[in-house]
Amino acid sequence: MEEGLGFAHFLTQVDAMGRGVLALLLLLSIASWYLMVTKAVANWTARRRAEVFLKQFWEASSLKEMQATLSANSADNAFSDLARQALTVSDGHQSGVEKLLVAGGTAEYLTRVLCNGIDQESIKIEHGLTVLASAGSSSPYIGLFGTVWGIYHALVQIGMSGQGTLDKVAGPVGEALIMTAVGLAVAIPAVLAYNSFNRRNRIWLAQLDNFAHDLFALVTMGEKKN
Repeated sequence: MEEGLGFAHFLTQVDAMGRGVLALLLLLSIASWYLMVTKAVANWTARRRAEVFLKQFWEASSLKEMQATLSANSADNAFSDLARQALTVSDGHQSGVEKLLVAGGTAEYLTRVLCNGIDQESIKIEHGLTVLASAGSSSPYIGLFGTVWGIYHALVQIGMSGQGTLDKVAGPVGEALIMTAVGLAVAIPAVLAYNSFNRRNRIWLAQLDNFAHDLFALVTMGEKKN
């Protein structure tokens, strides 16, 4: 059997189609790892900022004090942004169409504001998940296609050479299977990351929804206004 069989040798033997498959898998891998790293950092930062804000919020003596704190600092997390929107409703600082909506009932308008804030956050945190899902679901099939094409290409070359012995077939076919391994190497981290981010997002939105209920009660019933 030929010496030096492996991924490096496979790269020297692969045709344009095979190189295209490898390039696509490489692109999916880079995109997946970029999203995994950036979203992990963003999620950690958002969680830390939310913890700091919630501690300040529940330690505030009144909604007026909390509003002053929010006015002095920019909203850097979903919880503070939701609180800012709710307190704006309680202050009655609306204009134009918003005043018409408030006229229909403060509670109804506040509910709409809070639901919209949660929906906006849901859209935001889902950014990039489609790429991870696509990489996780399609990479194995892309790799399998590369393997099938590599085996076909290898068998054609073996047929043209007229040497169909086992040692001549096993090497090229084994190298072609590298494509499937590359596809799995791209897919597995993407699937694990997608599931992890999905779980985090469900927990995050559930916590935000609970906070929205607390905000609704505080604003409509005025439990912390004085």
